[in-house]
Amino acid sequence: MLSHALERGVLVLTVHRDPGPTGRAALAAEIGNLVHAYRPRPVVVVLEEPAAGRATVGAVLRAHRLCSGLGVLMSVSTHSAPARRLLEEGADTGGCRLVVHARRDTAIAAAFAAA
Repeated sequence: MLSHALERGVLVLTVHRDPGPTGRAALAAEIGNLVHAYRPRPVVVVLEEPAAGRATVGAVLRAHRLCSGLGVLMSVSTHSAPARRLLEEGADTGGCRLVVHARRDTAIAAAFAAA
């Protein structure tokens, strides 16, 4: 469901499929564990097309609240316009801003530049 790699000093988490409502908490926890392990590196979450569902969006928003509380920059990349809208509408505005991109390479470059 989730893979990770370091690219240009940025932790890149790729979600391959939507976990469904029952897997949302597990996905958020897995993202959170990786954020803790690699912090203070910036994080880019890449949502592949099969992963751009509501459960994944909910897990990513939960992980964003964690990152915001830790002061870790988090961005998301997805080709899905509906998922981008849901992410932007649901993002926590109290801490670090969630930046949502349509392209993976742009998200990584922006996170690298901001770090």
